[in-house]
Amino acid sequence: MSALPHAPFHILLVEDDPADAGLAKRAIREGRVLCDVHHAVDGVEALAYLRREDPCHAHARRPDLILLDLNMPRLDGRGVLAEVKKDPELRGIPVVVLTTSDVQQDVEAIYQLGANSFVTKPLDLQDFFTVISGLENYWFNIVKLPK
Repeated sequence: MSALPHAPFHILLVEDDPADAGLAKRAIREGRVLCDVHHAVDGVEALAYLRREDPCHAHARRPDLILLDLNMPRLDGRGVLAEVKKDPELRGIPVVVLTTSDVQQDVEAIYQLGANSFVTKPLDLQDFFTVISGLENYWFNIVKLPK
């Protein structure tokens, strides 16, 4: 999904599975909140985007929310979360771990690393869209985000 010129909210979606990324982008696009999305395929790309480390990310928009998969190649969600939360420039960005895992050990570890939410991806398509809509509503209509 390309960036919308006047979207009030920006999401960084970090997801290695193309099908899951496509579904998440579609659910965001069909939601009631106007958002643009940047998709990073793994943790290494996500950190390069967040840190504006290479020319293609030099003018990257700071996300209002990070949707982070847990299990990815190169650098997994745990590594990304640890890096984001220890960086004074990034730690204020809310991070929602959106994963297929429902292992209690993962839940506890993710909150210890500073995640704002842990959400297990539903298997049912309609339930997945409902979860994404609920996340958008919560993070962009209910809570107050830092500027």
